[in-house]
Amino acid sequence: MKLQEIFSCDFTLSENVYHGFIDLFGDKNSLHTDAGFAQSYGFKDKVMHGNILNGFLSYFIGEKLPMKNVMILSQEIQYTSPVYMYDQLKFIAEVSNISEAVNVVEFKFTFTNAELRKVAKGKISIKIL
Repeated sequence: MKLQEIFSCDFTLSENVYHGFIDLFGDKNSLHTDAGFAQSYGFKDKVMHGNILNGFLSYFIGEKLPMKNVMILSQEIQYTSPVYMYDQLKFIAEVSNISEAVNVVEFKFTFTNAELRKVAKGKISIKIL
């Protein structure tokens, strides 16, 4: 990898992803499961769990990088807009720092929806084993 190298992939907030998250973690908060409740607070529908995006980050690190001998050291994510069922997200990560002395690579990333609205951004650091 090199500085400013860019990686991207697409994700869809499918029913399988949504139900899988609820089945695994049991988060049935009304904001995520009741459209009427979410709409009463100004959202257009039930809001998908933000931590689903953390799963997409894990997939990116584990499956989309050119090497498999990596582990996540830290990640920071800021949610800037809600995401909804069936949203199609574009994930873009740019290498922002490389520390060869300790084999650490840092990325800045964004998730945008089909309307090109940024829905999340953050940083992730990985160690190359």
